[in-house]
Amino acid sequence: MTQSSIRMGVDIGGTFTDVVLEVGEEQFSTKVLTTYAAPENAIIDGMQQVCQLADVQPSDIGQIIHGTTLATNALIERRGAKTALITTQGFRDVIEMRTESRFEQYDLNLTIPEPLLPRQQRFILNERVDAQGNALIPLAREDVEALIDSIKDAGYESIAVGLLHSYLNPAHEQLVREVLADKMPDAMVSLSCEVSPQMREYERFNTVVANAYIKPLMKSYLGRLEGQLKQQGVDCSIFLMHSGGGIISIESAAEFPVRLVESGPAGGAVFAANIAARYGLDKVLSFDMGGTTAKICLIKNQTPKTSRVFEVARTYRFKKGSGMPISIPVIDMVEIGAGGGSLAHVDAMRQIRVGPESAGSEPGPACYGRGGERPAVTDADLVLGKLDPDNFAGGSIQLHTDNSKAALETVLGNTLDMDALTAAYGLAEVVDENMANAARVHAVENGEDLADYTMIAFGGAAPLHAGRLCEKLGVDRLLVPAGAGVGSAIGFLRAPFSFEANRSVYMRLSDFQPNVIRQLLTDLETEATKFVRSCDADAEIISEYKAYMRYSGQGWELPIALNKAQALDPDATVFRQLFEADYISLFGRAVEGMDIEITVWAVNATTPTELVEPVEVLTGSGEAAGNKTDVSPASAEMSLAEKKRTRTLFDPALGNSVEATVVLRHDLQDGQLVEGPAVITEDETTIVLPSSRQAIRQSDGCIDVRTKS
Repeated sequence: MTQSSIRMGVDIGGTFTDVVLEVGEEQFSTKVLTTYAAPENAIIDGMQQVCQLADVQPSDIGQIIHGTTLATNALIERRGAKTALITTQGFRDVIEMRTESRFEQYDLNLTIPEPLLPRQQRFILNERVDAQGNALIPLAREDVEALIDSIKDAGYESIAVGLLHSYLNPAHEQLVREVLADKMPDAMVSLSCEVSPQMREYERFNTVVANAYIKPLMKSYLGRLEGQLKQQGVDCSIFLMHSGGGIISIESAAEFPVRLVESGPAGGAVFAANIAARYGLDKVLSFDMGGTTAKICLIKNQTPKTSRVFEVARTYRFKKGSGMPISIPVIDMVEIGAGGGSLAHVDAMRQIRVGPESAGSEPGPACYGRGGERPAVTDADLVLGKLDPDNFAGGSIQLHTDNSKAALETVLGNTLDMDALTAAYGLAEVVDENMANAARVHAVENGEDLADYTMIAFGGAAPLHAGRLCEKLGVDRLLVPAGAGVGSAIGFLRAPFSFEANRSVYMRLSDFQPNVIRQLLTDLETEATKFVRSCDADAEIISEYKAYMRYSGQGWELPIALNKAQALDPDATVFRQLFEADYISLFGRAVEGMDIEITVWAVNATTPTELVEPVEVLTGSGEAAGNKTDVSPASAEMSLAEKKRTRTLFDPALGNSVEATVVLRHDLQDGQLVEGPAVITEDETTIVLPSSRQAIRQSDGCIDVRTKS
């Protein structure tokens, strides 16, 4: 076995750190509790466990791909560096004024999120660049020096520079960096013309501030991680998953850590897209539920939907505009505080509320026996019979049912006059309805009908809830892949090296300039390719081109995909046809006689995605793969009879408890059928099969769950 054929994927979540070691065609995985004070410790612990399982040494690892929620959590919890913003005179309060829109029209007590930096940490320079990139007020070096002299003793660790229209002319921001390097050499600097060279000051300033705010934290963490790995004898390339679904070098990640904000969930979407490709599915609902959050993503034609703006730390669940906008390439998904560790309480209206506050791994849910006293989703799952207290996380964590019942009765039952089982039922239904509602909203916003979709569930908690979610959403088919409990970490190992470069250059089709477009897209392609080459100097690179277009007067744009010929030999008629086709697909009709604007241009350089072997779907009858005899549904059930045992499971669709079959996942043979109600167990997760569903093991290890006919 060569070193290059041994790769490790690591996903740091809010509760668990998932580690997957790929040795040739074999995979070895584990889940360890996240160590908040020093997250790298959990990685080292997990690495040692999987290396022991695989009988290899850490020094044999040839590549590590890592994703993390550390950047997201630092922004949500406001645990970043002491940061200053330098901006154009007159624009000091942009990040506080926001868009001046009300995201909740009728809430008289509307809570507007506080800006990441208070006003006293925002400074101005007398300079101005216009919307064409011309310097209206030149920036004098002595003005910059005077400003830096006035703030350099305040103890700022990081400086964000966001000047007006710098995406068109970065000279003023570059001058500020020169002076900072001279007068504050220890401070880290982030320029908006590099972090997010796009129009819209509010989004751009927020993005560069967020990058500066988390840069010292992430740079320190990545440095410590490299050091710890070297102490373990690991001396290989380390790459980071970025929010757009690709991989970048550790150096790029340290410089632009804001691109890591959705890195863990992006790995999950890549994992689901890989499964969709194997099964030839064009419409997939990716459902990733871990210990802290649940993530839902639409995947069409085996490609996750992407966006260039998303929000962190929404103060109102599901409400666009209530969070902090980050303008970077990102896989478009909805994320809510609904994980195994999400805590429940009763509000002033005597309603059960779940999340977004989470017990995390310290102390964890009440059933962990680590000091938690409030009921979490995992406590409800345990009381409802979904979990085996003696075999949680492969038996590494003993669960305490009495603790869960006590927490449920104390926080929910005593207030609402219900016993522990009823409280658990209510908690689980609330969290499942929250996730179903998020999926419905996301689908409606994208003009999709979920009845046509197949759900792919992964993450430690998703298979516990996916069957009920399918019942609520009217989704008939659910796939739970092999390795579902560590799906995001596996997704890292399936992701291509990629980087998207973008830039705002405004243009109307009535003033179409082919030469400008050709040069602009060529420059962006060179920039994006340079980043990918820093990861792999010899790989084949594919360039994907996009223009963001809208009708004149509209407030937002549609991303229009261009092929190489359309990008490098641009034609206004072709651009109009492409835009109108996408516009009609989304809104039902085009707008006649209206000019069309292009605001942002983007080029994504990527290595080819991994080729997949199509799966021949087994129906539970006929010859099962790997067997010499026919396996009908009846005979498949009989072959499991000797290993069958049962336990009491609460079925929320029926509103009562049922006797459910308990099956070990690794005991299932290809083509074997399991009738619900049932529980299919493995070390890293548990699949709960409601009474309305039946499941078949497919030849690649997927559990294929469908509505009973």
